[in-house]
Amino acid sequence: MSRPRKDRDGASTAISSPRDRDLRDSLAPIASGSSSTSSSTITAVGNALMAPFGHVQQKSDTSKIFSDLAPVIMTPRMVNATAAAAASSRTHPSNSIIAPTNLRRLDFATLGRAPMRLSLGSRRITSRDLQVVEATDELLHAEIPEPDPDAVASNVSLLRGFNATIPSSEKGKTRRRKTRNVDAPHMGLKKLGMNARGMLGDEDEQGETNDEIRPGDRRDKKGKRKPRPSLAADVKLGKEELGRQKDEILLDKENIHVRRSLINSEIDEIAQKIAALDALRSQLQQNLLLLHEEELELDDELEGVRERLAIEDKTLPSTNGNTSRTGRRRKGPAFLPSEHDDLPPGVAFMTLSGHTAPITTLDFSEPYGVLVSASQDDSTRLWDLCTGDEIGRLRGHKGTVKCMQVDDSTCLTGGADSTIRMWDLRRVGEDDEQPPLGDIPEIVDFEDALSERDSSKIRNGNTLVDVRAEDGACMRVLEGHSKEVSALYFEDTCLVSGASDKTLRQWDLSTGQCVLTMDILWAISHPAPSLHSSYSDLSSSTNITSGAFAVPTPPFADGSWEMYQDFVGAVQFWGYALVSGSGDGCVRMWDMRTGQAHRTLVGHTAPVTCLQFDEMHIVSGSLDKSLRIWDLRTGNTSETIRYDHPVTDLQFDTRKIVACCGENGVKIYNRTTMQQSTLSINGHTRPTEKLRYIDRYLASGAKDHTVKIWSL
Repeated sequence: MSRPRKDRDGASTAISSPRDRDLRDSLAPIASGSSSTSSSTITAVGNALMAPFGHVQQKSDTSKIFSDLAPVIMTPRMVNATAAAAASSRTHPSNSIIAPTNLRRLDFATLGRAPMRLSLGSRRITSRDLQVVEATDELLHAEIPEPDPDAVASNVSLLRGFNATIPSSEKGKTRRRKTRNVDAPHMGLKKLGMNARGMLGDEDEQGETNDEIRPGDRRDKKGKRKPRPSLAADVKLGKEELGRQKDEILLDKENIHVRRSLINSEIDEIAQKIAALDALRSQLQQNLLLLHEEELELDDELEGVRERLAIEDKTLPSTNGNTSRTGRRRKGPAFLPSEHDDLPPGVAFMTLSGHTAPITTLDFSEPYGVLVSASQDDSTRLWDLCTGDEIGRLRGHKGTVKCMQVDDSTCLTGGADSTIRMWDLRRVGEDDEQPPLGDIPEIVDFEDALSERDSSKIRNGNTLVDVRAEDGACMRVLEGHSKEVSALYFEDTCLVSGASDKTLRQWDLSTGQCVLTMDILWAISHPAPSLHSSYSDLSSSTNITSGAFAVPTPPFADGSWEMYQDFVGAVQFWGYALVSGSGDGCVRMWDMRTGQAHRTLVGHTAPVTCLQFDEMHIVSGSLDKSLRIWDLRTGNTSETIRYDHPVTDLQFDTRKIVACCGENGVKIYNRTTMQQSTLSINGHTRPTEKLRYIDRYLASGAKDHTVKIWSL
């Protein structure tokens, strides 16, 4: 307010304030009557109206004036912002009357001409923005629906989560505690706790106050013990206060639920991150194992190349054209065609159909070469693995072929007729083109017929064995076993066979002579003292020492079973070391120089059906539904793999073990990762019984009378 004073004439006037002077200066051009344009007049009027609002304390008056001038387009927030902008623009050059039109920031003429394009910032204001601004209070006071107790934190709004976590949410709890507080004597609990821990406080040095009441000193003047009085029994808070506290408690509970939901959301997010990291770690570990397998594969390939190089160095000076026969130990890598890489792994891409009974044995020399299969229909067929067509048959055995081995163009078969035959696969099919005997009548001389009969015999030791005309591919017949031959293995010119007569025989393929006979019954009757009790019960239960041997197999996956009569399940040798698996459940290691079994590996509880060994381990499968890995250095089982059905065949290398385990699929055990997998896509419809594989090329035979070719 201006302070009144008297002028020279005695009239009482007011001392002009800075506000009045600004208003007078703004109206001076109008009062002087100076000519100006209409635009200058409007600018002057605007400055006159804006001058009183320059003071900070008059912001509310400015807002009221702007609200009256533009009640439709101006909101309270816009009015306040406009007033602040007007106050800050007093010193700007655009506030001058003589300022150019393009330099002016804001005037009432502009507000009147373009009310909807008013923008206080870089963003254009729309009618939707005005609606949101006007409804701010209503939105803030709107009720939020109650959250589902089982719902996650995603249903919690941001505003509610903020209100639940700000420190002000704890004010109600603090106020309630102060309200319920009772003026009671100090109980000295802190001192009791310090004394219990053997600590001495500062109060002990200055003396203990008399107003402390210890819980143990509740006694009256007569020394009688009194009950502890209630701390808040006599305090009356009122219904209004109690209702307020009830609402606050309910709100605190809601806030706890919100915070719990937020914490659960964070926990779920962390769990998802951990799961993603675990998946990434598993993938990296899998990649590391794949690299390890590739390294092992390269080592095998390098070893094969070195062996092939050594063989070629030995056979290079020989020019007689005779190729030496080799055994199952592949001398060098098998190079698959480039088309094999395009085949999906783990899928049977070829089916060989033709047999009319379950497959008993099969073998092939190389991928995409020639495969030989035998069946219970007493037929032995040759297949072209490039086309999948049958190219011939091996005729000669009287009965089912139980075992075989193919190497290059040489094939050895052992049958139920107790004979072993050697075949030249290159000559198969030559005699099939000739007409059958009896179709063309021929008159021959009797003496010529006798001489021709004698010349058509092959000397087997001291025995002449007939070779019929249809057996042109058969090069030699070995006789010596008294029962069916169930296992054989050969390398170069050395052959070892096992039969149900409980003997193992070593043969010289160049002469056809049996050079050694090893009696398994003698080995059973003269076991090592520490091993006798291990297999005596099994020997007696299966009547091993008697003439007949027959054991019922456990049920296969399809529920079928059969009588197992192969006493010798498998044989393999390397140098002078021979390993055999027999019906008594034992794996025996023989010395072929002496014919004696020098070690017996006991562990299986049923006949051993298959085995294979390398420089470090022996892997054996049995009808006891297990597959055992033996350590040759210690003679103990290093690992046992259990299955649901009997194991009938297996083959392994440094990376995996492939086995037939009484199921429709072929089981693969990864020795690096110790994981099991099954080949079943486009596979057999009945349990598999026999298999052979080289590198990534596998052939399997099953009870569904078919042979499947797989890509590994």
